[in-house]
Amino acid sequence: MFLLSNIFNSNYYHAYWLTIGLLSCQQGAIKEDESKARAYYLSVSGNDLDNGSKAKPWKTISHLNDQLLKAGDSVYFEGGQIFTGGIFIDSNEMGTTGKPIVVTSYGNGKAIIDGTNATALTVNRSSFINILNLGFKGSGRKTGNTKDGVIINNSNNIYIDSLSVSGFQKSGLLVYASANVEVNRVYAYDNGFAGIHIIGRNGKTDCHDILIRNCLAENNPGDPTNLTNHSGNGILAGYCKKVTIEYCAASNNGWDMPRTGNGPVGIWTYESDSVVIQHCIAYRNKTSPGASDGGGFDLDGGVTNAVIQYCLSYENQGSGFGLFQYAGASNWYNNVIRYNISENDGAVTTHCAGILIWNSSDVADQLKDCFIYNNTIYNSKAPAIAYATESKNQGFRFYNNIFIGKDDIVTGKETNSIYLGNNWYSLTNGFLIDGSTSFQNWATTYNKEKYNNQLVGMNVNPSFVNPGIAAITAPSQLNTFTNYQLPAGSLLRTQGLDVLQLFTIDNGGKTFNQSTTPSKGIGACF
Repeated sequence: MFLLSNIFNSNYYHAYWLTIGLLSCQQGAIKEDESKARAYYLSVSGNDLDNGSKAKPWKTISHLNDQLLKAGDSVYFEGGQIFTGGIFIDSNEMGTTGKPIVVTSYGNGKAIIDGTNATALTVNRSSFINILNLGFKGSGRKTGNTKDGVIINNSNNIYIDSLSVSGFQKSGLLVYASANVEVNRVYAYDNGFAGIHIIGRNGKTDCHDILIRNCLAENNPGDPTNLTNHSGNGILAGYCKKVTIEYCAASNNGWDMPRTGNGPVGIWTYESDSVVIQHCIAYRNKTSPGASDGGGFDLDGGVTNAVIQYCLSYENQGSGFGLFQYAGASNWYNNVIRYNISENDGAVTTHCAGILIWNSSDVADQLKDCFIYNNTIYNSKAPAIAYATESKNQGFRFYNNIFIGKDDIVTGKETNSIYLGNNWYSLTNGFLIDGSTSFQNWATTYNKEKYNNQLVGMNVNPSFVNPGIAAITAPSQLNTFTNYQLPAGSLLRTQGLDVLQLFTIDNGGKTFNQSTTPSKGIGACF
C-alpha cells in the first residue's frame, strides 16, 4: 500500500535518499531486513511519524494503508479504542502458507474500526490473510452508511475469527467470488441487506469451499434503498459451491424490509451446489407486513445436492423450511431435509407452514428429487406442510417424519408427493387432510402411506412432553433440546421404514440430538 507520492513528503524524502545512499555498502543487510516479517502497532495516541513499533505506534489507518504488507507481517490495533477509516489490503499484499498477514487487536478488548459511511475493511484479490478479534461499525443503515462492512473480494485462503460487524446498509460481512474462506465467531447485527452474505459472480464455480461456523446474524432489518428485491437476511449464500454453514443462529431479521413481495429468510441459499446447513437455529425471523417469506431456512431456486440437517426452526413468520423454485432459476434437484425440528412456524405469511413448497416456474421437473425424512414438524398455529398455489414438483419423498398441524395437517394442492412411514396428527381433529378425518380413508383414497400394498404410515399422538415452548438460542444447546424426544415405549421409535435397506438412502448416522439413528424410528429425536 506504499504510494510513490509519499516520496515527496519531507520525512519520506530524507528516508528515501538516505536508503539510496546506503545501498552500495549495506545492500546485503537491507535485503535481509526486508525479508523479515514485521509487527506494526496502531494506537489513537500514536504518531504516524514514529516507527510503528509497540513502543512507538502509528496513529491512523490511512498511514497503515500507505505501507506494503508482506507475508508474515502483523498489524495490531490497540484494544478498546476506535479507529476511523477503512483498512485496505490489495493484491500486492499476500501471505503464504504458514506465514499469513494478520490483522488483529492487542491489549484489553477489541479495537473498533469505524468505517463511518463506507466499508471498514476490504481484502481485494489477496490470499492468506487472517482477520481476528476486531469490531467493525458503520454509521447506520439509515443514517449515512451505504456500503458493506467487511468485504472479501476475489481472494483465497482467508481466515476470519471473533469479529463484530454492525451499522452497514448492505451486508455486515460480504464474501464475493472467493475460495477457501473460513469464518468463525462473527456477530453480524444491525445491518441492512444481510448479516453475512456469500456470493459468486454468476455461476456456481468461482465462490467455493466456504465454512461459516459459530456465527450469529441478529437484527438485520432490511436495506432501506432496496425497493425491488428482498433484504433483511441473516446468513445468505448464492452462486456458490461447497459451502458449510454450521452451529450458527439467525434471529429477528427482516422486520424492516421496505417493500412487499418476496422477502428475507434467516439462513438460506440459492443457485448453489453442495451446500450443507447443519446444527443451526433460526428463530423469530420476520418480513415486512404483507410480504412473503420471513422464514427460518430455505433451499431456493437452482439449489442442487444440498442438505439441511440437525437444525431447529421456531416462531418464524414464514415457513420453517422453504423448498422454493423461482422462474428463471436453473433446475432445483437432489436435496435433502433430515433430522430437523420446526415449531410453530409460518403463522403470519400466506401459504406458510412448517414446510412450504413453492414453484413459480410451474414446471414440475424444475423442482424435483427432494428427500425429506426423519423431521419433526409441530405447529399449533398452522399446517405442518403447505403447497403454494404454484407448487408443481416431481420426486418429492417424505419418509419417517412426524407431522403435527393445528387443524389441517397439509394444505394446498399436493402434486404426486410420496409419503411413506410418516406419522400424522391434527391437534384439533386427531386427523384432518383434504376434509378427511380418517387417516385410513385418506390413505386409501389418495394412495398414500402404502408400501407393498400395506399401510405403513401412522396416526397417533406422539405425546411429546414439552412441545411448543422452544426457547434455546445457542446452537451448543441443540444436543440437549429434548422437547420432542419420543417417550420410552412409543410405537414411533420402531414402526418406521428402514430407508437405508429399502431405498438405499443414507440416514446420516445421527439423530437431531446426535445419538445413533434407529433403523426404523419416526421423527427427529429418540
